[in-house]
Amino acid sequence: MALLSGEAAVVTGGSSGIGRSIARTFAEHGADVVVADVVEKPRDDGTPTHELIREETDAEATFVDCDVTNRADLEAAADAADSFGGLSVMVNNAGIVGPVGPITDLDPDEYDRLREINIDGVLTGCQVAAERLIDRGDGGSIVNMSSVAGMVGYANIAPYSLAKGGIRSLTYSLAAELGPHGIRVNAVHPGVIETEMTRADFPIVGTEEGEALEETNPLRRLGRPEDVANVVTFLSSDLAGYVTAESIVVDGGDLHTA
Repeated sequence: MALLSGEAAVVTGGSSGIGRSIARTFAEHGADVVVADVVEKPRDDGTPTHELIREETDAEATFVDCDVTNRADLEAAADAADSFGGLSVMVNNAGIVGPVGPITDLDPDEYDRLREINIDGVLTGCQVAAERLIDRGDGGSIVNMSSVAGMVGYANIAPYSLAKGGIRSLTYSLAAELGPHGIRVNAVHPGVIETEMTRADFPIVGTEEGEALEETNPLRRLGRPEDVANVVTFLSSDLAGYVTAESIVVDGGDLHTA
């Protein structure tokens, strides 16, 4: 069943990890995809996402060099969807873990970089998408990538939790504001997902901590990028036509069974 047939989507951070899986799943469901990222190749040095989509599906795909801290880049990514019929789905997925450690050791410059990407980049992505979706006049969907860290507090990642919690509140505000235009805005909150971010940037996968998490998770495994991509696909489709201002947790049950 092609849930996104005829849709044109922009996925920021679409070259690797969760974003790559979202872009590929969208294409499998009939959407044409703009992969917006600061690098074209995935972090594992595989085939670029847009090329893989063209090889594996009937969908169209293109890559746009996009730094989400630069409004002009986000506008260029949204404009690229015009060649696919005009933007109808925006996924603000790009993000970084940022500084890890005690709040007393926080480097202001590192925090500024996290804020620019994880908060300002999402806000601007929403603004750029909203302008086009309102002009288009046919509704649409915005999905913002948050985290379970945006719902509960974890030690030593306060800036990341702050940013992800902000995305949650932003999502609710924009759902109220854009709802009269038929535009739905939702947030997705992944738990520990097996990506290069959780292998290298904030090492959990393959560690004793990761093994312990698997043993206590109700489903007895860590998440996979496709677990998140499937939820984002649902939220972007007509199946979720009456779903907005929601925070959907994708963590195998960890958050609510701890």
